Amino acid sequence: MLRHPTRITLLLCAILALYTTPALAYVGPGAGLTAIGTMIAVIAALVLAVIGFIWYPLKRVMRRKRAERATDDSQKPSE
Repeated sequence: MLRHPTRITLLLCAILALYTTPALAYVGPGAGLTAIGTMIAVIAALVLAVIGFIWYPLKRVMRRKRAERATDDSQKPSE
């Protein structure tokens, strides 16, 4: 379990996080568009990372198997 001072610290952080006041700030259209563009860029980067780390090695394996199959077919004697 957590030690006593750690529990108090966590409880204090939770209380302070729940006790917030509104910022009453204005977010202009430029900042909003920047935030949307940033989120789209992050999602696109994650998708491209998945494609790069998963799809291209799979494609290479499939191409290698296809080439092996083609060489096996060409080496078989025809009847």
